[in-house]
Amino acid sequence: MRTLEAELLQGRALYREVVLAKLAHARESVWIATANVKAMLVEQGGRFAPVLELFETLAKRGVALRLLHAELPSRPFREAFDASERLVRGGLELKVCPRVHFKTVLVDGAWAYLGSANLTGAGLGAKGEDTRNFELGFVTEDFDVIDRVTALYEAVWSGAECRGCRLRSVCPDPILPPGARTEKKASRDRIRLGHARRLRR
Repeated sequence: MRTLEAELLQGRALYREVVLAKLAHARESVWIATANVKAMLVEQGGRFAPVLELFETLAKRGVALRLLHAELPSRPFREAFDASERLVRGGLELKVCPRVHFKTVLVDGAWAYLGSANLTGAGLGAKGEDTRNFELGFVTEDFDVIDRVTALYEAVWSGAECRGCRLRSVCPDPILPPGARTEKKASRDRIRLGHARRLRR
């Protein structure tokens, strides 16, 4: 075991540090992994606004946004996504993998959050202390931690973990590497989130 420089956070401190202090000020990239995705609110310009407005602002600045998630986002999130032409055109890339249960936010490849909180109001959002979930997580700039988290994220995102996955038969949208063949034929009813696009309802 080696010494790790990190800060342990809980409750509203996670929202303040992860969302307001780091994610909102990203310069190059934000990679998020979460099990659940909901239309949470964040403080922007003295008001509370949907997190997708923050993503729109970041995308407009040229920040590369990735969202890796296990379940279909909530209906309000999908509707807000559909209403943003910039995000639909690729400003926010989304991929789904039912096995994703790790929660992380990687900012500019140099800072990482790891913990229990999902991208939801009760997790990383601006909920009140008496209604938010009890969450814990740590933040760090440790290069080894960031490298290992980035490697896992990239392996799932690229589809490298897809080919041997034993849950392929129940996966709504196997990622697979570009050009790889799948046993399943594409269906009009399948959820396709491999690239940012209008999310099926």
